[in-house]
Amino acid sequence: MKRTQTAEEREREAKKLRLLEELEDTWLPYLTPKDDEFYQQWQLKYPKLVLREAGSVPDGLHKEVQTAFLALHKHGVLFRDLVRVQGKDVLTPVSRILIGNPGCTYKYLNTRLFAVPWPMKGSNTRYSEAEIAAACQTFLKLNDYLQVETIQAWEELVAKDKGSIDAVPLCIGPDFPRVGMGSFDGQDEVDIKNRSAYNVTLLNFMDPQKMPYLKEEPYFGMGKMAVSWHHDENLVERSAVAVYSYSFEGPEEENEEDPQLEGRDPDIWHVGFKISWDIETPGLAIPLHQGDCYFMLDDLNATHQHCVLAGLPPRFSSTHRVAECSTGTLDYILQRCQVALQNVREEADSGDVSLKSLEPAVLKQGEEIHNEVEFEWLRQFWFQGSRYRKCTDWWCQPMTQLEELWKRMESATNAVLHEVRREGVPVEQRNETLTAILASLTTRQNLRREWHARCQSRIARTLPADQKPECRPFWEKDEPSMPLPFDLTDIVAELRGLLLEAKA
Repeated sequence: MKRTQTAEEREREAKKLRLLEELEDTWLPYLTPKDDEFYQQWQLKYPKLVLREAGSVPDGLHKEVQTAFLALHKHGVLFRDLVRVQGKDVLTPVSRILIGNPGCTYKYLNTRLFAVPWPMKGSNTRYSEAEIAAACQTFLKLNDYLQVETIQAWEELVAKDKGSIDAVPLCIGPDFPRVGMGSFDGQDEVDIKNRSAYNVTLLNFMDPQKMPYLKEEPYFGMGKMAVSWHHDENLVERSAVAVYSYSFEGPEEENEEDPQLEGRDPDIWHVGFKISWDIETPGLAIPLHQGDCYFMLDDLNATHQHCVLAGLPPRFSSTHRVAECSTGTLDYILQRCQVALQNVREEADSGDVSLKSLEPAVLKQGEEIHNEVEFEWLRQFWFQGSRYRKCTDWWCQPMTQLEELWKRMESATNAVLHEVRREGVPVEQRNETLTAILASLTTRQNLRREWHARCQSRIARTLPADQKPECRPFWEKDEPSMPLPFDLTDIVAELRGLLLEAKA
């Protein structure tokens, strides 16, 4: 079943089409370090973008991070994601893994990734391999380093705004003096630290030579894209993003003096930046050499878009983010389950379920949480196959627990339906109950059909066994342990009929 585009997606697509129409057959201008006005334009239009050259990062950290990347690649734990774009399932060209605070998730392109925990104090994670454990420890170390560097970059930005320095150095090499750049105090300091408190990193890998097709950059003619123009999703507002880039040893450095080479060198990886939907300001294509880091500060991610432009050699990146986790942690969803199940009374002897309250608002909330657990957690997790077990069993027990809580919610829904069908219920009370639950049950039926179809799709069937989507929870019609059928078509039709009857 094809998913209807959201209003935001339709608006974004319309903007893109309008922009392409305006361009017709011309390219927008963009700049590289070969262009005289490159750094001036960067300073004027992209001041919240900062590059730290590889030479300014400690050698020891480079070695550890690069070893960690290669270890994860060797153990085959970076995966291409089967994401949902404009109602279609698409396999990403980039392979990924999320590492971060225990219980954290990160959602992009309608796909929830579940963090392989890095070893924080107080956590006890069993990893499948010692090298995977060491890699997770290394990315926590890199996270701490990049957090300090991000706060330093913020200080430099604040100092510029206060006029204590003339300009922020956008591209910082190993010899740049780093003391006395500026400071902030009180609430500003707390705020900046919160917006730099990276809780996850999304690791990426791509070998362009193994990709039969990569999209061409459509606005500037920048060449092949590994990742299309986008804003990073699901982040705390105005929070920073830090990226460590590691490409394999490839071609010689581009010759910036070569007059024959127009635009960016296609053999070298670049990150592209543009102001969103702006056709006046030139874009930037910034070359990324082995071990370079760049930082997107403040609202840059909201006001600008970026893309990753493929070079020749394979490349890893570690992209550290402050994921917006108010609705995306294990603790959050377990608390939501408790809210829904507060209304459930279970008889100790028979196991029968009844409801403490039939207030429409309470019933509505219970059914909405039921949907959230099923479609934002259980189905998202199992759609990704058994990939997480290749790293750790950390998520196994929580997902088993969530499934048990979800089963109790199925029994609660069954209890609501018994109440609706009970003879002698006042018409007004029945109508209020029907109105409270019908939308959630209709959504549940539609989404079950969609997820089931996605699991059976042609592209899903091509995936390796450990990545094959599993339609879970799923049960046959006469499954004795389940109080309700998987297919709710008849129940939804019955409820609609009861509602229409009452209005007749």
